[in-house]
Amino acid sequence: MNTNIKSALLKSYSYQEYRSLVSALILEGKSTGNTQSDDLLHYSELNESRMNRLEKTIKITDEVLAQINQLETKVTWLVIAEGWCGDAAQILPIIYKMAELSENIDLKIVLRDENEALMNDFLTNGGKAIPKLIILDEEYNVIGDFGPRPEPARKLIADYKVANGVVDEPIKIELQKWYLQDKGVSTQNEIMQLMKSKELV
Repeated sequence: MNTNIKSALLKSYSYQEYRSLVSALILEGKSTGNTQSDDLLHYSELNESRMNRLEKTIKITDEVLAQINQLETKVTWLVIAEGWCGDAAQILPIIYKMAELSENIDLKIVLRDENEALMNDFLTNGGKAIPKLIILDEEYNVIGDFGPRPEPARKLIADYKVANGVVDEPIKIELQKWYLQDKGVSTQNEIMQLMKSKELV
């Protein structure tokens, strides 16, 4: 097993433990992560509301449900996240709902800033973009990874950055609107396409 993965798994949280940690920190006026600021606290509070809503509203499609039911091999879904991350708030509830559908999926969450070595193994264009879902086999070998965003959301941000040179508040609002309209379908499909490509389902 990769040493960085082994170390991260020892510090991992269940989904409910992660949610409880983020909530407890918010009550203390804090966010997860090494950096503390009013902005990060504000984003954490927004994200908690988003996750509460998504847990009630996200539906797993019939097609994805059928694919998950075909999973016969035990896998671990290890997600790198932080409470202040807007993309993590949109994607984690989907991953959680998918994982809950199969006894063969063990979902674990780790904090990016507490697991720098692991994060450095899964950079996106040289950056520490999250969330990052790492799929591990029974021996905790890496099968594949997904994230930080589904392809249409990635393209939305990339195109805006090319045109404007920055990722600012207007595009962050557009991104949240995209997630709302997509209803988690792109994330579900891309994760299952990855699973299929590795012949897991």
